[in-house]
Amino acid sequence: MDIGLFLPVATRGFLVSTTSPPFDPTFESILSIVQRAEAANFDFCLSMVKLHGFGGPSRYWDACLDPFTAIAGVLARTHRIKLFASAPILALPPAMCARMAATMDSIAPGRFGINIVTGWQKAEYDTIGMWPGESHYRRRYDYADEYVSILKQLWQTGRCTFDGEFFQIRDCEVFPTPSSKIEIVCAGSSDAGMRFAAKLGDYNFIGLGGVNSITSIRATTDRMKSAAQAVGRRIGAYALAMICADETSEIARARWKRYSEGVDRQALAWAYDQTVIDPHANSSKDLNRAAQEAISGKVPAGGLSNTISMGMGALIGSYSEVAEMLDELSTVDCVSGVMVALADWHNDVDKFCKYVEPAMKSRAKRQVVNG
Repeated sequence: MDIGLFLPVATRGFLVSTTSPPFDPTFESILSIVQRAEAANFDFCLSMVKLHGFGGPSRYWDACLDPFTAIAGVLARTHRIKLFASAPILALPPAMCARMAATMDSIAPGRFGINIVTGWQKAEYDTIGMWPGESHYRRRYDYADEYVSILKQLWQTGRCTFDGEFFQIRDCEVFPTPSSKIEIVCAGSSDAGMRFAAKLGDYNFIGLGGVNSITSIRATTDRMKSAAQAVGRRIGAYALAMICADETSEIARARWKRYSEGVDRQALAWAYDQTVIDPHANSSKDLNRAAQEAISGKVPAGGLSNTISMGMGALIGSYSEVAEMLDELSTVDCVSGVMVALADWHNDVDKFCKYVEPAMKSRAKRQVVNG
């Protein structure tokens, strides 16, 4: 099973909390994280993109590095690991994205890929004058279909003429073309998002649900498998999970409880207000649930919640327990790998590399190959 890191390129990483370990994104901090992941034989890292933060006392995501320029610098200073940059397709014309990606491949042949971000937060694009209107909620995957089709044509042939509903391109050229395939990852969970990923993606990110819940992903991977079979393809699922691991389960749970006590209700309420604008929302249902839980102050049975990770499923426990849960995840059909976010980016990277990943039976063959 592949393993990668969801890079914390924005303020606070992935915990909407004032009591979680603070994290301010800088190029040097991101470079250090990727270099440590590469030394531990991780397969990939991915940089998100965010054009407007959630605010609140935690300043959640209020500062964010640009994924393409940050990843370009990291590619030049690493040797093996694959890196994905997120493309905000409403703000970045496809011809420019194709050229930037080809340049990335020139920096590090075969080590660059793109995560397609269709755009769900209206405020992000309003602030830069790029929001196309409410119809985008309904048509965003049609827009993405044309966008990625242009990318692929330019990468394959170096030329593209395209007359679509959203894009009209005349004799566009991108040379040199990439030396290797540039993989496309998506994060579609709606039916339209699944169809798009099945048609044009190589991998689709699928979030876990709740806390320490592995089987919750099966229904989504089954839907993804069916969508891919309908177009005669097979694509891999990359599971997305927040990790809070420590020497004992008690220590890990105590850490999570401490972080949860500082949940930034103001930031989550702002995000919730953005999601409910979309009448077709499906992909943000976990965020909605987390925000509503935070606003109400209710804690689910069992005492552990994924509210502070914005609904991203969390694996919480001892190093060995988390390794076992990740191994169980590897047995789910279609799961090709896992992308993890970490609760404490200052300390958990080295701990995960030293104690969790080597204990994973699903990584044993990979460790031998790269050892």
